Amino acid sequence: MYNVTLVCGKTERKFYSEACEEYCKRLSRSQPIVELKEERLPDSPSQAQIDAALAREADAIRAKLPPGASVVALCIEGRMRSSEEMARLIAAWSNSSAKHLVFVIGGSFGLHPSLKAEAWAQLSMSPMTFPHHLARVMLLEQLYRSFQILEGSKYHK
Repeated sequence: MYNVTLVCGKTERKFYSEACEEYCKRLSRSQPIVELKEERLPDSPSQAQIDAALAREADAIRAKLPPGASVVALCIEGRMRSSEEMARLIAAWSNSSAKHLVFVIGGSFGLHPSLKAEAWAQLSMSPMTFPHHLARVMLLEQLYRSFQILEGSKYHK
């Protein structure tokens, strides 16, 4: 059985929350979403302020990771994958000794470089830019699609 978690920032937008709830319901495998408080920055933060906020967020994320978890960092430097490739990534992980797969979505400034470097894999959703709360919905849909592919369902055409 797959033990998958998504660690991301909290969303106040109802339409994002409702979409996430729908995919969590479809997944029905205890794929919890762990929400973290996002760091607040001034309107025009300096690079030092951004770096400090990313370091604090990275520490908060690490505190939520189960021991021995395989982390997949969502970041622009990550590899773009098709839905089939995503399913194969999950299948490869499930055949490893790791017990927990954790997808991490950072805030509007991304993830701290050290967190990306520590990740088992890096994933990019698209060369386009999306709000990080929308990326959460997109990732949940792709997780659902991946599980359906692995089960041989007709969901993925």
